Amino acid sequence: MTLYLSKLEISRSPSAQALSSLISPEEEGARVVAHHKLLWAVFSDGPDRDRDFLWREEREGVFFTLSSRPPVQTDLFDPIEVKPFTPDLAVGDRLAFALRANATRMKRGGARVDVVMDALHDLPKGERAGARDAIAQQEGAAWVARQGDAAGFVPRSVVVQSYAARALAGYRGPRKGQPQFGVLDMVGEVEITDPAAFVAQLALGFGRAKAFGCGLMMIRRAS
Repeated sequence: MTLYLSKLEISRSPSAQALSSLISPEEEGARVVAHHKLLWAVFSDGPDRDRDFLWREEREGVFFTLSSRPPVQTDLFDPIEVKPFTPDLAVGDRLAFALRANATRMKRGGARVDVVMDALHDLPKGERAGARDAIAQQEGAAWVARQGDAAGFVPRSVVVQSYAARALAGYRGPRKGQPQFGVLDMVGEVEITDPAAFVAQLALGFGRAKAFGCGLMMIRRAS
């Protein structure tokens, strides 16, 4: 399988900047949805095309994608940087990683839950805010380890940099019942145990909410 890692930066041309309020709305949920549609513009070549790319916003107006097809240049982006993604890995290799993930697990009974939200809900309400960072670190690291069991790696370090609950855009009901999904930003180091399984999972992404910019693991050789 040939994969492509691409860097896309929103054009600074007057025509693109005139659309800035549509491309990057201020409300976070709406912004993520708008960015997904923006990136679809360089990958969707027909109404029946299924999404076959992962993406993440690296910083304001700058995105990385991993895809099975190279993106198509449009006027909304500066010249896109595209390179084949063919990591040459061996058992025992160590890689530094950065991952933005919606980390979930199945509970008994078949319900899928966010690992951090679920652990926090087990605490008394008055203790949740103070325990949030520690719970995010604990549950995020455990989730990465579980991913490695099936994806050919062992985590050597995992640092949760942030955890945030994002509201889904377009919800019009009461705030109390607003659908949300959790987003963990993590960095660390993994050791490869099965190169083929690891690369295969990189292509598929990790966790859920991939349409919302989660799941793309950025890697580089550990120093």
